[in-house]
Amino acid sequence: MTGSSTTHPVPYYAQWESAGLVPEFISGTRPAASDPLWRKSGAATAAEYGFWAPRICGMACLRMALDHWGHRVPPSVPLLHEALEAGAYVRSGETVKGLIYDPFAEYVTRRWGLHTRVRPRDLTHDEIRDEIGGGRLVMLSVHRTIRTLEPAPPQRGGHLVLAVGADPAGVALHNPSGFPGHSQQFARVPWTDLDRFFAGRGIILGDRERGARSS
Repeated sequence: MTGSSTTHPVPYYAQWESAGLVPEFISGTRPAASDPLWRKSGAATAAEYGFWAPRICGMACLRMALDHWGHRVPPSVPLLHEALEAGAYVRSGETVKGLIYDPFAEYVTRRWGLHTRVRPRDLTHDEIRDEIGGGRLVMLSVHRTIRTLEPAPPQRGGHLVLAVGADPAGVALHNPSGFPGHSQQFARVPWTDLDRFFAGRGIILGDRERGARSS
């Protein structure tokens, strides 16, 4: 893949319904439950939405992939309930474990017929580029501060973003908790910067029926 560049025209979804308000939700100046568009999520109450919106970066990535390949895109909270039933998340009181890769991948394949491949470790730059060049998308586990390219993130992983493009210099990300106009859509991250945030694991997604659309 030396010298190659691929970027897929993937629609963007934030994990909050009001993508323009993400900085306020993250800073805590506006509670997620006060999102004026919360009903679009399909949640039964604003409180239910407020609990889940900060935790469903994986569902946002899935919704982007589904839209890209022409599948019907469910609202985020009903989609989350399906993933809970499939074991991709485990809730105990106010604590949530997830996204759990293997049951998530099994659910996505069963529900939509997508190609999925779990990479729990050692996912390399070259492999990411090869997968994107082959028409697939890659969910990457990064630290959430990748939205600002913080110089010294406290750890790697814990937040999911969708790699939609790649070239020799870096990767293009759709970040469900990115900042509008800066790090939400097609955010360019050099490979050397990615390494500070990336845990080396992720999930490869592809569409079996329609093939890939790229530009």
